[in-house]
Amino acid sequence: MTKGFGWIVFVFHIMPRGPHNVVMKSLSPSQLLFVAPLLLLVNLAGAQPSDKSEVAARQTVAIERAAKIGEGTMLFVPQGYKPAKTPSLAFATAPKEEGEVPNEWGLRPEFFQDNGKAGASLTIPMGTSLYGTGEQTGPLLRNGKSVLLWNTDSYGYGDLKADRLYQSHPWVLGVRPDGTAFGVLFDSTWKATLTTDANRISFVSEGAAFRVAVIDRASPLAVMRGLADLTGKMPLPPEWALGFHQCRYSYYPDAKVREIASEFRKRHLPCDVIWLDIHYMDGYRIFTFDPKRFPDPKSTNDYLHKNGFHSVWMIDPGVKKDTSYPVYQSGTSKDLWVQTKDGKPYVGKVWPGECVFPDFTMPVTRQWWSGLYRNYLAKGVDGVWNDMNEPAIFEVESRTMPEDNQHRGGGDLPPGPHLLYHNTYGMLMTSATREGLLQAHPDRRPFVLTRANYLGGQRYAATWTGDNKADMPYLQMSIPMSLNLSLSGQPLNGPDLGGYSGAVTPELYGKWISLAPFFPFARAHTDNTNPPREPWTQGPEMEKVARTALERRYRLMPYLYTRAYVASIQGDPIMQPLFFADVKDPDLRAEEGSFLFGPDLLVTPSWIESPKLPKAIWRDVSLIDPKREKDGYQAKVKIRGGAIVPLGKVIQNTNEKSLDPLTLLVCLDASGKASGELYEDVGDGYEYVKGDYAFTHYEATGQGDAVIVKMTSRVGQLKVPNRQIHVEVVTEQGVRQGTGAESEPIRVPSK
Repeated sequence: MTKGFGWIVFVFHIMPRGPHNVVMKSLSPSQLLFVAPLLLLVNLAGAQPSDKSEVAARQTVAIERAAKIGEGTMLFVPQGYKPAKTPSLAFATAPKEEGEVPNEWGLRPEFFQDNGKAGASLTIPMGTSLYGTGEQTGPLLRNGKSVLLWNTDSYGYGDLKADRLYQSHPWVLGVRPDGTAFGVLFDSTWKATLTTDANRISFVSEGAAFRVAVIDRASPLAVMRGLADLTGKMPLPPEWALGFHQCRYSYYPDAKVREIASEFRKRHLPCDVIWLDIHYMDGYRIFTFDPKRFPDPKSTNDYLHKNGFHSVWMIDPGVKKDTSYPVYQSGTSKDLWVQTKDGKPYVGKVWPGECVFPDFTMPVTRQWWSGLYRNYLAKGVDGVWNDMNEPAIFEVESRTMPEDNQHRGGGDLPPGPHLLYHNTYGMLMTSATREGLLQAHPDRRPFVLTRANYLGGQRYAATWTGDNKADMPYLQMSIPMSLNLSLSGQPLNGPDLGGYSGAVTPELYGKWISLAPFFPFARAHTDNTNPPREPWTQGPEMEKVARTALERRYRLMPYLYTRAYVASIQGDPIMQPLFFADVKDPDLRAEEGSFLFGPDLLVTPSWIESPKLPKAIWRDVSLIDPKREKDGYQAKVKIRGGAIVPLGKVIQNTNEKSLDPLTLLVCLDASGKASGELYEDVGDGYEYVKGDYAFTHYEATGQGDAVIVKMTSRVGQLKVPNRQIHVEVVTEQGVRQGTGAESEPIRVPSK
């Protein structure tokens, strides 16, 4: 390199980033010798004081401590970090330091202060595919994105222009070209911006210094298990929560609820849950029932239970400011409300009008809130829906309470402004709700659904993707949204099937409902401004489409319940991106139409054309009558070569026995082998923790002109009869069938 050109390179690097810098990149060396001095003078002359101040304001912060906290997991702590300023709510338990970070460890964050804001960035290998970042609109791949982590009520996702939604997950999953993977957790609840550039991940908060955890392992699935080790695993839900849910804003009066339930049963449309929105309340006062619309809520719930349904009822955080209202009275007497900067209870408008809001950072508030559920659940309520808990506030530009409101904390949580605790308000609310359900019914598994959440919130509640629209772009986006929530540690999630707002044609409804079998959480929901949207309201053809889809869901229930159990003990996503099938195939990295349902089934919606599929063995399968599945709406399903998938019979709800008989769907791999597993328990309660469950392993082997299928192991104390097993072996030539007792090998002809 000539001395002149070396000087030009020096000039190029010291020049401020801007249009002149872009110009220089396009010039040849000979042109640069002439132009560089002029451009340097222009830049120096035109530089604004703000440019200099920004450079001066950004200061590097040294790493005070770095330690191993798990297999392939490291924690980095910057100088100035204080738990009293940045408490951790993502970690399920405080991480334990197990040793030093290895010298060869490559992924080390760089901490900095930028104009009083704490930040961290991480240089990543070129060609890395990025995922996660929680609940976001847009594509599956998160490269080149900048998101604001600030939970916001975003009706219709701001017509797809929202830069933030209802949840915040300061987490990024990276997958290198060779299939190895890493994850970065920014342990800060403060309002923040998360940016994913081509070679750098950056996180800038509006609060104090924070820690960063980095997981580096052999595969994306291994990283997800590492994330679950840090932030906690989803508790095993009751089996009924995995069934189909029907919701509307709102079903009232109580006669309407009975009518909806009766129609599902009369029309043989499988369903497990009917939902009740805010119109059941007395003037939108939480924990009350309208005396005219629901004069006897226990009788309503008894009717649902008698007909094989469970019920989920909504509870919002806003407490109506009404001196004659017992909930307001008790909360006021205990001084439990979020305060303004002046130390007065904050008042904001929501559905009931003027409301106050529980300060869930205070242990006494969470204890009080949990206690409110005992009498409420005594009315026969099965599950709870925590909505509007960003918290959403009406008639203010920010759509939430002021950032300088004050939370008083307690226990492990220090006092702090709303700017610190806003993103965790919904998560703290659901933790208290879940505890209330456990206290009232310690022999049942709680089911809580939340709109607002934070990284680690899967410990307390399932979630859905908020107020979407019925339009096709929202249907298309529902898949990458649910996948990235799954890749952010939340296995039990899904969209409002059918779309919450806006009109839907019968044809579009058919496309929505056909995906009901394959979202981990499957709930149809719609706004009160829309016409009724139950399956039978869309005409006879769409009612048949819905029946086919729901019957597919219930045939898959043994497989889904098994995947939920695995998620609860290992942290595996239930819904997985297609690249999990072959992490080294670059063609799969951006595929967001087709996806995996568990590791063994590949789903392609009917409206997806020419998806990129894995190159290994994947064979088409039918879950019910193949003719009915070819209605033009049902998603195509393939089984992985090497898999055994357990199926049940078609049932109307999970109270009915599904495994009589048990069907094993078998597809051999290239070496002529397959394996699979089935988890069983009574569907609710905690006896399974004491060993009252059965976890069975099956294997299949090709032997000459037959396939031999047998049970190879079973753990657990649940008594399982020597039941009949129906085996379906999927081959290139078609499906071969056989039947036998579970205790003996079953021989199925392969030709």
